[in-house]
Amino acid sequence: MPGDEASTPAPSGPPAPQAALAPQAAAAPAGPATPLVRAEQFIWLTARVLEQRRFAFHFLGGEADPVDAALGAYLGADGGYGHALDPDLRGPLSQPLHTAHALRVLDGLGRCAGQRIERLCRHLTGVSTPDGALPLVFPPPRHHPTAPYHPVCDDPPGELVTTGPVVGLLHRNRIWHAWLFRATDFCWERVENLRRSHPYEVRGAVAFLDGVPDRARAAAAADRLGRLVREQRLVVLDPGRRGQYPLSAGYAPGEVLFPYDYAQRPESLARSWFTDEEMRRSLDFLATEQRPDGGWPVRRPDWAPGSSLERRPIATLEALLTLRAYGRPLTGVSLPGPAHPR
Repeated sequence: MPGDEASTPAPSGPPAPQAALAPQAAAAPAGPATPLVRAEQFIWLTARVLEQRRFAFHFLGGEADPVDAALGAYLGADGGYGHALDPDLRGPLSQPLHTAHALRVLDGLGRCAGQRIERLCRHLTGVSTPDGALPLVFPPPRHHPTAPYHPVCDDPPGELVTTGPVVGLLHRNRIWHAWLFRATDFCWERVENLRRSHPYEVRGAVAFLDGVPDRARAAAAADRLGRLVREQRLVVLDPGRRGQYPLSAGYAPGEVLFPYDYAQRPESLARSWFTDEEMRRSLDFLATEQRPDGGWPVRRPDWAPGSSLERRPIATLEALLTLRAYGRPLTGVSLPGPAHPR
């Protein structure tokens, strides 16, 4: 019985030769854990099921079906996504930020297609603003909590922060739906007429430009946007002096973006905004941001325990995917990422 091991009779037969134990005794101690091994431990300790399965898919050779099943838990009856898929919006209500998050997951799986996308586009048609765009946050019923930096109003306007990523990812995956026509026009009008902006709006613009079919027009818009980003100092080009860069209105102390935040993949149009040296410095900084527990930090305000805990594994996955996309070593055997549709 358990606990009685000391009284268990010794096995009959001759004892094993000492020489047979020598290889184990002489085994070399394990070396220092690689960034991927440390991140894996962090993911198993802290992440939601969705992020655990995404990590397994992207870095451990896992299957896509478990990721898909985990994402399905956030799907609502209206065809949208809720239940704090984006950790900053709590409660079951479908929200545009959740939609953008779901599409990023599906795009990473190569599964951004089919009937669920058709249903999602019908849902977006019903919740769009009069100009065909998506607001940042819908007024939540029964006062479900939202992050204080996501303002809630009764008649929210359309925002590039939310509309850009959704439209860009749908175009990237060659989705055609009536909802996309007006939403695409909204994004073009906003992107091509930006005079002042802030980092998260620029990221939304980049997500749109990286996916929209008119590549010549996208390249021209991206070139102008890159000049605006540098002129208005919306990016930290020298991580060693990041405290000298201005904060955008409403951003928390230290909530600044770096070249890798805009150009998360080398093929992004935003990559041309930065020199090779600027990109190298930012990626060096990103690699060193891994904390002793194996995860990457979140620069947004810490407004709720659950939201903060859930966002760090997401940030960790994004950091790992970006570093791998730029060829940075994570481990001796790093599996390639899945091919994306174009």
